[in-house]
Amino acid sequence: MSYRVAVVGATGAVGREMLKTLVQRRFPVSEVIALASGRSAGAEVGFGEKQVLKVRNLETFDFSGVDIGLFSPGASVSAVHAPRAAAAGCVVIDNTSQFRMEPDIPLVVPEVNPQALAQVARRGIVANPNCSTIQMVVALKPLHDLARIRRVVVATYQSVSGAGKEAMDELERQTKATYVNESIAPEQFTRPIAFNVIPHIDRFMPDGSTKEEWKMVVETRKILDPDIAVSATCVRVPVFVGHAEAVNVEFERPISVEQARDALRAAPGITILDRREDGGYATPRDCVGEDDTFISRLRADPTVKYGLSFWCVADNLRKGAALNAVQIAETLVARGMLASKAA
Repeated sequence: MSYRVAVVGATGAVGREMLKTLVQRRFPVSEVIALASGRSAGAEVGFGEKQVLKVRNLETFDFSGVDIGLFSPGASVSAVHAPRAAAAGCVVIDNTSQFRMEPDIPLVVPEVNPQALAQVARRGIVANPNCSTIQMVVALKPLHDLARIRRVVVATYQSVSGAGKEAMDELERQTKATYVNESIAPEQFTRPIAFNVIPHIDRFMPDGSTKEEWKMVVETRKILDPDIAVSATCVRVPVFVGHAEAVNVEFERPISVEQARDALRAAPGITILDRREDGGYATPRDCVGEDDTFISRLRADPTVKYGLSFWCVADNLRKGAALNAVQIAETLVARGMLASKAA
């Protein structure tokens, strides 16, 4: 059985990664439709080695007969067009923040809570979590199953690709300018990003946290367990692709480093790279183009009764966005929850 798939936001970094991921994972497509805003209509994007797709106008596109919509056009655009697609019978997997916290829309990481997909029939939309949340909950799930997590403290080191192509271009321009003693004023960020780190992602909330930090808190609870306390500090770093996180976890029950390592090693979507020697750990460069979340620096935290600390990295454009969306589609197919409309 094959499926008609629409990729919405196909000209963006995540949209292009979605197209690449569909090919790499051999998702059973009968047709792939590339959609974007009217100003991008008529542009071309690649699909596989030989096929070129002409981008169509999202505003005028009729989703009737489309099985799956992989959306990554921005929250305000999804707010308009995702419900329109779902009403036409297309199952929408939305990568934006628009629907994540709506109680009747599942927020899914297939390795963690695939059972939540049972809710998809309510509105025909599945939400893809925030990129930083995804890699963290993939790592936390086997540990939570083993010893039940009480509290998580996380500091992120997030690449500029999480802010889009324009942010990547700004890092490149500022880096080049630095070497010729020029100054380029920031446009995509509040401070220069080249040779710098910025402890500010998304807008500030009344309590002093940022929206990105709030997302990690509420999404982790929705996906994994509403009783987990989470404290997050989210930081933008001058890396093009790949998010890293330093994670500290407090448990309700005893858990040893060896038990944690065995549980992580056995879990889907995780690679352990943890040698206690120079270079014996994963960095963002190591994870680019990879599907797994990489775990390193696993060690006991002696400051709490039952605690562990670890470092995790993942490709934010893949597992943090495109891959997770395609895996949701694969899970829907595997569970017989998606009927093909292909002729």
